[in-house]
Amino acid sequence: MTIIRQRAPIWFRIVAVLLLLWGAIGCFACYQQFRLGADAMGPADAYQRALYAGLPVWYNAVYAVAVGTGFLGAVALLARSVLARPLFVVSLVAVVIQFGWLFATTDIVAYRGPTTIGFPLFIIAVAAFEIWFARYAQRRGWIG
Repeated sequence: MTIIRQRAPIWFRIVAVLLLLWGAIGCFACYQQFRLGADAMGPADAYQRALYAGLPVWYNAVYAVAVGTGFLGAVALLARSVLARPLFVVSLVAVVIQFGWLFATTDIVAYRGPTTIGFPLFIIAVAAFEIWFARYAQRRGWIG
């Protein structure tokens, strides 16, 4: 069976570029965390230092998988590759593991307050949107 790709509208490319920028920002944040540790987001207090020191070894690997596959998914989307969706799925799974572990096993919400979950929920929403968007583009014949 031959899949015929349709010409993608300009707004598809705009969204794909925005997702690529989002992925690049995530990769940079991950790199900063690897490089600076607890101080990645600015001067860290004692709680942040203890929290970062207590992260399991696999945590940073999951973070790298989350942002790396998200970035590669956006690259695949721009390349109009069918690989975009599975890469975005891996990214979402890694994000859920990363934040699920953080919120389930630490007292970060008690220390920082319930608003702490806002940005992670936004990240999860973007990851879910990426999967939906890749599937939408695939159904339209823009990727494949």
